[in-house]
Amino acid sequence: MTQLQEVSFDEIKHLVSERAQTGETMLLNMGPQHPSTHGVLRLLLELDGEIVVNCLPDIGFLHTGIEKNMEAKTYQKAEVMSDRMDYMNPIGNNLAFCMAVEKLVDLDVPPRAQALRVILTELQRISSHLVWLGTSALDLAAMSMFLYCFREREIILDIFELVSGQRMMTTYIRPGGVWRDVPVEFEKAVRDFIKMFPKRVDEYENLLTKNPLFLDRVLGIGKLTKETALQYGVTGPMLRASGVNWDLRKARPYSGYEQYDFNVPVRTEGDTYARYLVRVQELRESLKIVEQALNKLPLGPVRSDNRKFVPPPRSEIGVSMESLIHHFKLWTEGFTAPKESIYSAVESPRGELGAYLEGDGGPKPYRIHWRTPSYDNLQVMPEMVKGLLVADLVAVIGSTDIVLGDIDR
Repeated sequence: MTQLQEVSFDEIKHLVSERAQTGETMLLNMGPQHPSTHGVLRLLLELDGEIVVNCLPDIGFLHTGIEKNMEAKTYQKAEVMSDRMDYMNPIGNNLAFCMAVEKLVDLDVPPRAQALRVILTELQRISSHLVWLGTSALDLAAMSMFLYCFREREIILDIFELVSGQRMMTTYIRPGGVWRDVPVEFEKAVRDFIKMFPKRVDEYENLLTKNPLFLDRVLGIGKLTKETALQYGVTGPMLRASGVNWDLRKARPYSGYEQYDFNVPVRTEGDTYARYLVRVQELRESLKIVEQALNKLPLGPVRSDNRKFVPPPRSEIGVSMESLIHHFKLWTEGFTAPKESIYSAVESPRGELGAYLEGDGGPKPYRIHWRTPSYDNLQVMPEMVKGLLVADLVAVIGSTDIVLGDIDR
């Protein structure tokens, strides 16, 4: 029995109904190790038979103190910790952090680097959605979907390894651009994926979209109204599945997204099925963006030439003493940032991912705070599951697509 399961009833009775206090309903712990939670989450359920009367999410099992640890490091060294928050979106986390640093110190990013950022973050979005689709379908006993989705995800991870040497925690995006230019094999690898992937999405839909067993588990389940979603600060596919057309790539374009033609999938039903349809359509839209960015990929440098903030190219270090000293000083002392504060946000696979960054004139952030979508999206869980069966709760948890590393930090 875990420590949280040993919490006394007196400590939680103000959170449950009078029926639970008199024994008419049952209190049940779902977690903190239940496989449907996709992470270490505890749900305290109040049940009337198999009907959910109330649901209280309990978080904190994965708390690592990432924000405070980042404040103890220079701006360059702090970035590696951003990969570890939402571990389904490491490149997107890098982008949010680097954009915040660039905004704070007024650092430019070359056009080629901007295009590479778009390609890789959209591939990361597809990879994240594939994990969601495979695991949430597996929760509903669609075992083949898990194998198919991870088959395609492996191809994307191979592309990440090609450009960065790492499959997941790449830290490829850096303040002022990216770590290095992509190798010559990159374009072919991405174009092969672009050519193959649409038919694979068709296969997913053939298996699920009109499958009567799948429809029985998701249609009308876990409804979230537009008003409730806005009240709780829900963002991303969950918000768009409830009828709100809000996507930062369109509403507040960054990294050159204004030059790409893509649609923002929106549904009005607000149920688990609508969230499924929105994310599946986003797979196709992200692929469109990747193809356009690859076709427009300009030549040129991939890092800013502002040597105050960006290390010299590796090729210069062996032939230039000045470059070697500059590299050494940047990685040991870091660069200073003004005594100002900024907020910068991107559209992650789960919604608005924002970084609040405050400098104090030194080489380390005085304060960094993350606005993570999983945290806000989980808050609305009790509103979606009241009156449902426990089996329906499993489907709703999967449809929220939360990542606990994104929540606890």
